[in-house]
Amino acid sequence: MSFADVLIVGGGHGGAQAALALRQRGFTGRVVMIAREPSLPYERPPLSKDYLAGTRPFEKMLIRPESFWAERDIEIRSRCAVVAINPQLRSVELSDGSRLDYHSLIWAAGGDPRRLSCPGADLDGIHSIRTRADVDRIRAQMDGGVRRVAVIGGGYIGLEAAAVFRTAGLPVTVIEREGRVLSRVAGPELSDFYEAEHRRQGVELMLGQTVETLFGDDDGKVRAVGYTDENGASGEIEADLVIVGIGIVPAVGPLLAAGAAGTNGVDVDDFCRTSLDDTYAIGDCAAHANPYADNKVVRLESVQNATDMANTVAKHLTGTREPYDTIPWFWSNQYDLRLQTVGFSTEDDECVMRGDPESRSFSVVYLRDGRVAALDCVNATRDYAQGRRLIEARSEPDRDALADPDVALKSLL
Repeated sequence: MSFADVLIVGGGHGGAQAALALRQRGFTGRVVMIAREPSLPYERPPLSKDYLAGTRPFEKMLIRPESFWAERDIEIRSRCAVVAINPQLRSVELSDGSRLDYHSLIWAAGGDPRRLSCPGADLDGIHSIRTRADVDRIRAQMDGGVRRVAVIGGGYIGLEAAAVFRTAGLPVTVIEREGRVLSRVAGPELSDFYEAEHRRQGVELMLGQTVETLFGDDDGKVRAVGYTDENGASGEIEADLVIVGIGIVPAVGPLLAAGAAGTNGVDVDDFCRTSLDDTYAIGDCAAHANPYADNKVVRLESVQNATDMANTVAKHLTGTREPYDTIPWFWSNQYDLRLQTVGFSTEDDECVMRGDPESRSFSVVYLRDGRVAALDCVNATRDYAQGRRLIEARSEPDRDALADPDVALKSLL
């Protein structure tokens, strides 16, 4: 058959959840999922953590076993991608040369790792962490022997990878263009804590440095990273394994070429609908006005966002108009630290430190106009769970009580 009642483009968390939710809600039409990778849908967060460390086998990362998809009559076309969309004909052209017509289209293609644009960026030994194949290549290089690792980018992915490499006993340098790590996702208080922790673990942090060149040896393998600081002074560090973690580029080319509105990703409404008829977008590539970010248009790169958007679309396609309205949450494991974040924080928010960072169990509470807007919780799961309720209630708690770790957050509702 060359027709799908619902065509899902992308085999990650969002695409998999969309297919599952449709069947759970009794949808009986033909569901086809297009996936670029050869594997069945799998969990992505372990890639920069357990899977990179070699402590979690790939089979344990599968979202569902192979038999599950067949039993629910969900067809997965792997090693395939959409290269063009004709929204008038409701048809897509696939990378294998075939054509597939559809009634409704769910775009869940995520994004591709942002690449360095400097000289030497294509040398062997330079890696991203986005797919299983990426990490398999990194682990293969580690098995062959690595002298020093350079991680370019001080976000979640870069710091998680740095923690894995240090735990494996490898020398690691993190190079970050901004003046602090986690600058896009957390306040200075949390940045200071993680910088101190990584230095304590033996990671060299180079902040405020811009990568200008990657140097290779006679065999085309990376041997060093060249950089400049804020004053224009240059230098280089040796590295034969380089991780680039500088964000993603939303994979929305065919959608935009077909006329969908969008600049940073593709624009969607409260029901995850694009400007094209019967075409939805979910997950990393979907730009939406988020009520917990004061209705600022954002893209959220998280499993929570992908799965919750998928559920919104599945409800809409099965007759339930329920807008996307979920408090965002994120998590990160580094060494023995579990960071759990809920809500949105901005540079203008007031910060209340709850507990002592020296205890390695504390929370940073962000207030906007006196209301709780977000929390960063380090080894503080109870604060994370109860703090979510404060955000939902738009609570305006007393500052002294909020800062006292002996006062349960639920008592401040």
